[in-house]
Amino acid sequence: MNILFVCPYTPTPIRTRPYNLLRALARRGHSVTLATVWETPDERRALAEWREAGLQVIAAPLTKRRSLLNVLRTLPTPRPVQALYCWHPELWAQIRERLAVARFDVCHVEHLRGSEYAVQLKQVGAPVVWDSVDCITMLFERARRTSRSLFGRWIPRLELARTRRYEGRLVRMFRRVLATSAEDAAALQQLARDGGAGGGPAEAAFGSAVDVLSNGVDLDYFQSRGETRAAETVVFTGKMSYHANTTAALSLVKDIMPLVWRSRPDTRVEIVGNSPPRELAALASRLAPRVSVTGHVDHVPPYLCAATVAVAPMAYGAGVQNKILEAMACATPVVATPQATAALEVRAGSDLLVADSNSGMAGEILRLLDDAALRHKVGQNGRGYVVEHHNWDRIATRLEGIYQDYVDAAH
Repeated sequence: MNILFVCPYTPTPIRTRPYNLLRALARRGHSVTLATVWETPDERRALAEWREAGLQVIAAPLTKRRSLLNVLRTLPTPRPVQALYCWHPELWAQIRERLAVARFDVCHVEHLRGSEYAVQLKQVGAPVVWDSVDCITMLFERARRTSRSLFGRWIPRLELARTRRYEGRLVRMFRRVLATSAEDAAALQQLARDGGAGGGPAEAAFGSAVDVLSNGVDLDYFQSRGETRAAETVVFTGKMSYHANTTAALSLVKDIMPLVWRSRPDTRVEIVGNSPPRELAALASRLAPRVSVTGHVDHVPPYLCAATVAVAPMAYGAGVQNKILEAMACATPVVATPQATAALEVRAGSDLLVADSNSGMAGEILRLLDDAALRHKVGQNGRGYVVEHHNWDRIATRLEGIYQDYVDAAH
């Protein structure tokens, strides 16, 4: 197939979904054109690597000034800020030029941040598959109630109503829509059925389901190679500027670990991920050496493979929690909240341990710290689950089927 893949951020290993889908599609012999924006020199270099991998790449620089202009342009309209945040007229002009000389079987557009490209592509008659990834409305609804981050509390108050209307209308607009989980798909379908007045593209009827296309794990990259695990080390990974991760990290350190430290005062916590907020870094500094915050690291697997236990104390979120899958792939036993596992078909108590309270999380962490045999069993079961259900090649096969169904239905 000839595929145009529009991504509103440069696909890199930390943006696991587009990065691995693109790699899989290229390996399978498809002709892929990546259209994206870049923000840093590292991202620009990553585009050169995509060209070396055989993709055609069209791109434009997304400066802070351009993003600010996009935000200001959105404010007087009914559209949410995310719908235009990554819009770049130069990139759209390049896409139009490519459309004039090439016929694409499918135009895959990722995320609400890419939705303006999807809308414009549909208006010129291109065959669009919109990959919503997560239901942002559902995420905002949960953040407004639960977040401990100032951003997480206030942005939903400003954006929730507009996002709810717009996401529903986007689902009504496109014939094929994707989401990472059944929960997100159901939420998007409900938004489409609810309709909503004003502020966005719409078609007269909503008739198709939202397809579930889960996330996978690079099983070669995320795996244990027999490393010696540190004693009594709890790890939490993720992009720490993301408000749901900030909330989870603060809960881990403030609410859960004090209960663990009563029984095991030497237990260490490592919080691994980009851009930790000042509040979290200051808290870790006060609790050093019990708590450390790494900031950016080049490679996450060494931290997962060295830890005794990985945790995902998510109070809210949307879609698939990649942090859980990556830890499980490394055979690291995981303790998570029900909110973190809602998108997975895991067996609680076997593939990982689940607890719905701070005391329950602490109890399960202590249970694993006390029982080496249980740690080994849960770690191996977790690895087996990921191999069976979250292999990128199998996910790419399903995506190819979705593309083919779209092409067949159009003829």
